[in-house]
Amino acid sequence: MDDPLIDRLFIGAGAMKAGTTWLYSVLDKHPDIFFSLEKEIHYFYARHVRADVLSEQARLANVQNKYLRFDPARASAGAIRNRLRWAANYLDGPVDDHWYRGLFAFRRGQAWCADFSNLYALLPAEAWTNIAGRVGTLRVLYTMRDPVDRLWSHMKFHLAITGRADALDSWKVDEVARFIRQPFIWDNAEYGAAIRRMRAGLPEDALMLAVHEDVHGDEAAALQRIETHLGIAHFTYPEAVLAQRVNSTPQRPIPQWFRDLLAPDVARIKTELADLGISIPEAWGDTVDTGNGAPDRKSA
Repeated sequence: MDDPLIDRLFIGAGAMKAGTTWLYSVLDKHPDIFFSLEKEIHYFYARHVRADVLSEQARLANVQNKYLRFDPARASAGAIRNRLRWAANYLDGPVDDHWYRGLFAFRRGQAWCADFSNLYALLPAEAWTNIAGRVGTLRVLYTMRDPVDRLWSHMKFHLAITGRADALDSWKVDEVARFIRQPFIWDNAEYGAAIRRMRAGLPEDALMLAVHEDVHGDEAAALQRIETHLGIAHFTYPEAVLAQRVNSTPQRPIPQWFRDLLAPDVARIKTELADLGISIPEAWGDTVDTGNGAPDRKSA
């Protein structure tokens, strides 16, 4: 490959609310991994599925919300200068390979550029083939979570950020069923389909699978497996970073009727993963949410 898009690219493509933001916040501390200021760039989704996710208007709104707000009493001029320089690259156009490379312009010797986006879990197989053919070395991490917990958390999160957190106080079962079946929520639960697409388009050594419950059952071991997948040294992450909660959703117990509603789909999803030779927790679909927020711990 004469001129790869990126020499070494690490993509995080986990399902929504399956822990990718926690992994990003931790792995960002590793000295051999470089993230741009924007965790979810969405470049490959824009290139292969929907260009409008990176429209000029979308990028302007993102910059206004994230990068133009700061406290002069606490910020440093150097940090703000770098932020504005990066934002200028982000607002540049057209959105093409040159634009994408520019988002990693501040990389300083790190072995890997990293790009985490939940939308990448929805990419078609041919997109993965294209990415793999244009990147020097590619590694992809796909994370999954108990489908019931993930769907419940995703629904709560979306309702909270859209100002409708109290909808579950009045919705009936059929209203909840219609809501979660919307593609932007439900497609994230189709783990088997996502893995089949990735396996069809990626070299065998590129893809690593992780299960949210296993990651947080032994975080040190899970992080070491990721580091091994990338071929980088093991790193001791700050305890405060490991313990943080990110993108947590309002505490609310999962009612039994919600588990019953999803039971046939959970059984199918588990069967699909078993047919793909993938081991997942037997308890998927059965875990009881006590309402203390535990199932949402460190999830994204």
